[in-house]
Amino acid sequence: LRMLQVKLIVTGDDFGYCPRRNQGIVDCFLAGAISNVSLLVNGSAAADAAKLARRYNIPIGLHANLSEGSPVCEVLKTNSSLLNQDGFFHGKMGFRTALSKGLLNMSEVKQELKAQVELFLELTGHLPPHMDGHQHVHVLPEVRHVFAEVLEEYGIKYTRVPIEPGLHNCDWIPPSLMDFYLGVEEDSFNTVDVFTKHGIRWPDIYIGLSTMGRNMSVSSIRSAIDSALLQLPATAPHSSTVTVELMVHPGYPSVPPVGGCGEGPDDFSQSWERLHELQTLIKPELQSHYKSRNIQLCSFKDL
Repeated sequence: LRMLQVKLIVTGDDFGYCPRRNQGIVDCFLAGAISNVSLLVNGSAAADAAKLARRYNIPIGLHANLSEGSPVCEVLKTNSSLLNQDGFFHGKMGFRTALSKGLLNMSEVKQELKAQVELFLELTGHLPPHMDGHQHVHVLPEVRHVFAEVLEEYGIKYTRVPIEPGLHNCDWIPPSLMDFYLGVEEDSFNTVDVFTKHGIRWPDIYIGLSTMGRNMSVSSIRSAIDSALLQLPATAPHSSTVTVELMVHPGYPSVPPVGGCGEGPDDFSQSWERLHELQTLIKPELQSHYKSRNIQLCSFKDL
């Protein structure tokens, strides 16, 4: 492990969700604990988030959202297959159910993804260097093809493929959540060829499912990174530089009715778990672990 140079992208997801999320993410960035953010352009505080990223020079990409809140494409706000009867996106599981029943129109998915890229450009003044999916919708069947086409059309090079080494050994994850994660993993395996064919790239290693919320600790991050690096030689024997993305969700808890993507903040956003992530990420012993392992924090545009 000593010989390996590790480039670690620590991405704070859900930037733009609410003012308290934005503040927590900025505090984390200024403390040197995250190195990259992913913006929800339909978040209620998205414009503010884009201003903060510009002010503090925070590397920012797009967290494409098809599952929570409202679309940003005007045409799709009233009558589209992406909406439930309340006029909002179908939700994390609802989106997957609607997709499996063949109820989602893929041209509308593409229209919304492009509208989100355009709004990102409008808010930040540049295209996103990386683009991933809120609640991992971008690796789902059918969606993955449309997502890849949009990235290729805009020349967006990088994405996230949530296949986490060692996930199966994490016995602290409750069975219901583990089922969801294993579904995400299977979808991700089936997405690799699609993204590759479209010339899209992603870091060598992804971490973030096993370390989310209450499961985050200095030791859980440390062991996730270490065990992932130990599993590497089989896949990357020649490379001396390895890239890792650690997905995190720091912030101060949302206080309703403020926040969300059109229908108020969800439970996870109101929970203590966001603050717990923030407090864990800024711990000095985590930073010193990075140094001892030759791990350098960076963003996608540094790759």
